[in-house]
Amino acid sequence: MTTKVVGAGTLKEGSFVVIDGAACRVSDATHSKSGKHGSAKCRFVAIGLIDNRKREVVMPCSDSVDVPIIEKKNAQVLSITGNQANVMDMESFETFNLEIPEELKDSVKEGVQVIYWTILNDKVMKSIRGSD
Repeated sequence: MTTKVVGAGTLKEGSFVVIDGAACRVSDATHSKSGKHGSAKCRFVAIGLIDNRKREVVMPCSDSVDVPIIEKKNAQVLSITGNQANVMDMESFETFNLEIPEELKDSVKEGVQVIYWTILNDKVMKSIRGSD
């Protein structure tokens, strides 16, 4: 698991965070002021990067949270079987299977280059690489 630790008070809308073991993108972040008897609180609403589930968490702003390190890489599609594409990484020449997202089903063909993300030991196909 490749993560780094940051303060919860530093996260903003659009940041990445790990909530309940899942990598998420923060869609709403609010920070309340400290009160007479307590510390400042942060409230985050985040959408899962892999499962698109909505997650919400409230914590003190002084707490630390894990932020996933997302690697964006290129691969070439070798073959397609159902909704799985066998791809080869363009740098390491490693071959593995990726699930084809619903929005890319029509445009993923053999020989096409795709961009995939490595998020917390999961590999997710994100887009088709544009032909230059």
